[in-house]
Amino acid sequence: MVTTAGVSTGSVARRLGVSPTTVRSWEQRYGIGPAVRDEGRHRRWLPGDVAMLEEMCRLTSSGIPPAEAARAALALRRHPESGVPLGPLPRPPREAVVAPGAPRGPRQPGSGHGLPLGEVLQECRGLARAAVRLDGPAMEALLQQAMETHGLVTAWEEVMAPTLHAAGRKWESSDDRYVEVEHLLSWHVSTALRRAAVTAPSVPARTAPVVLACLPGEQHTLPLEALAAGLAERGLPIRMFGAAVPAEALRAAVRRSGPAAVVLWSQSSSTADSALARHVASTVFGLKGARTGPLVLLAGPGWPVRAATAGMMRPRGLRAALDAISALYA
Repeated sequence: MVTTAGVSTGSVARRLGVSPTTVRSWEQRYGIGPAVRDEGRHRRWLPGDVAMLEEMCRLTSSGIPPAEAARAALALRRHPESGVPLGPLPRPPREAVVAPGAPRGPRQPGSGHGLPLGEVLQECRGLARAAVRLDGPAMEALLQQAMETHGLVTAWEEVMAPTLHAAGRKWESSDDRYVEVEHLLSWHVSTALRRAAVTAPSVPARTAPVVLACLPGEQHTLPLEALAAGLAERGLPIRMFGAAVPAEALRAAVRRSGPAAVVLWSQSSSTADSALARHVASTVFGLKGARTGPLVLLAGPGWPVRAATAGMMRPRGLRAALDAISALYA
């Protein structure tokens, strides 16, 4: 409950259904901060400040970029010259702030300012508009908010991936225009995913890791980065080797790390190397009499439907891969 003394950042964040980090980042980037601070310089949010944050949440959740939402929210707070409130602000509807795992709002058709999106979540349209404007700070804030609101997996499947696919289609259909949009968007998505992986809970150093690698010649890493972030979020150890790992380097990485699972990503049939996958699956390590080998996951659309043989599996999407690998550590 808000009192005349104000509430802390943690309290107001819980009320709004966002993280304290999000509230602090809004203050640092857009000036969405409390009108006054107490003697210890701790943030204390008064009723007018909380109403401003509620408006910020309502606007950003509807797909409006944070910078624009901040300007509108600030305009609704009390006048600094007179200290007179502009009037009570309406509370955001319950669906405006969605807790992780809660039912999401309806998909709506809309424009990403030129990107072909179709029916998508509102956050996806906001990310697309920011990408077309080359608004890096807005993309960063929207990606972070999407992961905090919906969770990493849903943010990847229903916000990041659809926007990336739309940017790619626009590039292919517009005579090499919008290349800069796809490059900047990809960089910010990669940054958000890597940040999520780095900040995930640590695991014991001796735990058998999951090796993630793109096959030789394969440059598409973002789906693999999403899987790495999802595994880290579940507290599983990862060894991410990234794009175009040479065959001998991949074999050496598997022998030296003794992984529980190896994920091999192939975006197109030209990079899917079934012989290399079989070699990795046949690798064994450990003490004599107790040798073991990794489960090999053939990930990506480049693999043939029946490519998986003994010691392999071909997961259907990010969630399936996360569940299959998690089961190895159960």
